[in-house]
Amino acid sequence: MIKSISYWSLKDGLNGTHPIVKALEDAQQAGFEALELAVGTEGALHVQMSASELQKIADQISQSGMQVPTVAAGLSWGCNPLSNDPEIRKRSIEIHAQALRCTAAVGAKAMLMVPGVVGGPMSGGNFVRYDHALERAGVAMEALLPVAQEVGVDLCLENVWNGLFYSPVEFASFIDSFKSNRLGVYFDVGNVLGYHQYPPHWIELLGKRIKRVHIKDYTEAFGFVGAYSFCSLGTGQVPWEESIKALKAIGYDQTVVAEMMPWEPGLLARTSREMDRILALA
Repeated sequence: MIKSISYWSLKDGLNGTHPIVKALEDAQQAGFEALELAVGTEGALHVQMSASELQKIADQISQSGMQVPTVAAGLSWGCNPLSNDPEIRKRSIEIHAQALRCTAAVGAKAMLMVPGVVGGPMSGGNFVRYDHALERAGVAMEALLPVAQEVGVDLCLENVWNGLFYSPVEFASFIDSFKSNRLGVYFDVGNVLGYHQYPPHWIELLGKRIKRVHIKDYTEAFGFVGAYSFCSLGTGQVPWEESIKALKAIGYDQTVVAEMMPWEPGLLARTSREMDRILALA
């Protein structure tokens, strides 16, 4: 497995302004083999970039000695492909198609996509009826998979707190319905605990559909008050040994990307050390 860190884990990563050359240097100095870039509507890598601008980034990557196999797109949070507004759905498909082309242009082979927002902590209080959401997600995939095929990029849907695909059985069925080798799952180990489920079971059930992996740690202490939080690797309740064993059992050998936010001094070095320990398990 390839040890990688998310661009969003860097000092100015969440606002998209951390220079890519500096991001590559920071990741390399912390002991990572790879960096996952992030594409947005603005920032260091964005969907309106020209071919020459994208080529410059590709050259920077090539000269860095670092791998950039993946790009994350959090575009659905701001422009929902499941929206009740058809114009927003149309625009979301357009910008995700642009993001796939950007991903290919910088040399990455897989792009994370949030499959859309039904509800949840980042929905802004807007909700989409579940059957409508599934239908609209299918429409988005039908539009985007030909682009993914054309540019040679895997389109990887993440299990995230968005109100959709909280069952690995339903998720697997959705992926299989398209019969495309370009569509897969971007499995986030830490997110599953927020569904009160067991990550190794998701890995076993999704199997080869898992094309890329995110990791973070998660802890909860529900009682009379109740609390939960994402936390530093190794300090939460993710069953790491069992999860790594399950990934090895399905033959997973691609990037494992730590998505640790927000940035703080020492975060990258601490995450790198803990990843070494985790990846050596099982």
